[in-house]
Amino acid sequence: MTVGTDSSHITQRSFDELGTPLRDVTFCVLDLETTGGNRDEDMITEVGVVKVRGGECLGTFQTLVNPGRAIPPQIAVLTGLTDVRVAPAPRIEAVLPSLLSFLGDAVLVAHNARFDTGFIQAALQRAERPAWSGTVVDTVHLARRLVRDEVPNCRLGTLASRLRLDHQPSHRALDDALATTDLLHLLIERAAGLGVLGLDDLVSLAKIGGHPMAPKLKLTSDLPRSPGVYSFRGAGERVLYVGKATNLRQRVRSYFGSDDRRKIGPMLRETQSIAHVPLPDPLTAEVVEIRMIARLLPHYNRRGTTANKYCYLRLDTESAWPRLSIVKNPATQGLHLGPLPSRTMATLVQEALHTAVPLRRCTQRLGRNHTAPFDAPVCSAAQLGVAHCPCSGTADPADYAAAVEQASRAFRGDPAFVVERLRERMSALAGQQRFEEAAATRDRLSALLGAVRRTQLLDALGHVRHAEVTHRDTTWIITDGHLSDTRTSSALTSALSIAPLGSVTAGVPVAREHADEALCLAKFFDKHAARLAVTCSGTWRFPISSTERIPPLERAA
Repeated sequence: MTVGTDSSHITQRSFDELGTPLRDVTFCVLDLETTGGNRDEDMITEVGVVKVRGGECLGTFQTLVNPGRAIPPQIAVLTGLTDVRVAPAPRIEAVLPSLLSFLGDAVLVAHNARFDTGFIQAALQRAERPAWSGTVVDTVHLARRLVRDEVPNCRLGTLASRLRLDHQPSHRALDDALATTDLLHLLIERAAGLGVLGLDDLVSLAKIGGHPMAPKLKLTSDLPRSPGVYSFRGAGERVLYVGKATNLRQRVRSYFGSDDRRKIGPMLRETQSIAHVPLPDPLTAEVVEIRMIARLLPHYNRRGTTANKYCYLRLDTESAWPRLSIVKNPATQGLHLGPLPSRTMATLVQEALHTAVPLRRCTQRLGRNHTAPFDAPVCSAAQLGVAHCPCSGTADPADYAAAVEQASRAFRGDPAFVVERLRERMSALAGQQRFEEAAATRDRLSALLGAVRRTQLLDALGHVRHAEVTHRDTTWIITDGHLSDTRTSSALTSALSIAPLGSVTAGVPVAREHADEALCLAKFFDKHAARLAVTCSGTWRFPISSTERIPPLERAA
């Protein structure tokens, strides 16, 4: 076993994040010789590793390995390694400790890394050692993305010859590792033209480099690895798409590889520039994203552009015989659930309440002194016994008032009675093997609980008025249900010059246009309530009580 080091570079720098500049990353370039290609049956015969950082060699590791079995003749001819040569060498179990120590927390590089890492993992498993879980860079994948048009194939020998690398492979571990090191340095130089400056860029290049829009990767070269909002822009700076990210650079570059949504290709073809707004934290980024989308309505955004489809479920408690109705805008009187994201959800919630509470379903206006004609027909729901029918004169005012009270409790955040009735119906239907109807009831229950929780979150935010909410070194300033400022230990953000779309007042339904931002804030405060320090001039109600769990349907055997 031979280990060589340059004494001036003995101290190895570790990295805490994948955004480490490539010049500061320590790479260990590995190559193995084996008795064959099956990691489970064949064994390692030689290990070679070259450690480099910033283009300089920090050391090498090389050793023969006794495979514990005969080396096939064809392998012996290829590598020059025979049973006699490897017989005095240590077994792989004895080599692993020194090999792992040499690798440390460096980034592992190999040509066809799946082969080399597969054999290392198999050896670790046989030795009952933990699996290796470090970062891996495969020069085969990089070469296919960066130099495939210049060479007939991406074999290491072909690449070394055609690209005139200083070292040529010889089917010996250290020679091949040195050739792979030369190849790595060349590929890093080529990748810099695509804006690849950090380790995360290099790791992801194997996926994004082959994208047809890969030349536009250079548009991402100035993006930071920090939270913010980005926008893809077309001709005349027309905004095509707006998004948020915890890591702007990583997120935007992912569109060129791992994101396979149908509209991404056309959007990238139209893109001529990418703008960004750096922000101090992900919550502020999400709020700014919501405001920008609502004001710009970018062509390729879907979420955040449908506030005009939001609606409310209303119970007109001010009328003599209250009923449920789906309305576009809230009224000044009555109780409301919402805004709900679609009429479909509102209909499910309405059906859930109608299933549990016998409110009238007709749309006729009825006064307090309504007198039904002698021959007034009874509606079909009343005939089935699932609803009162005051328009026919058959409804008892006291019974109807009790039904209204149960529905009102659900609107005010206490749906226990309605939930119990729906659960009873689910169980009864499942017991009768009417599973489709039971599933429909379950969907209505889910929609009801979602609507109640959504309304509770918005109402809790409405009671805040003015608050300073702090988590670690970030403080969010909340005024009338919107984010007015974000303070960090260093500065006050200026990105919130984008005005909010509305406000939230306790007891008043939130306007459709402001619902997305209000829910974003309320959900964050509810989820992280235990970790927040709050100074509030109103009432802080977070976290709100959790919604009830919906039981699974039990099918008969």
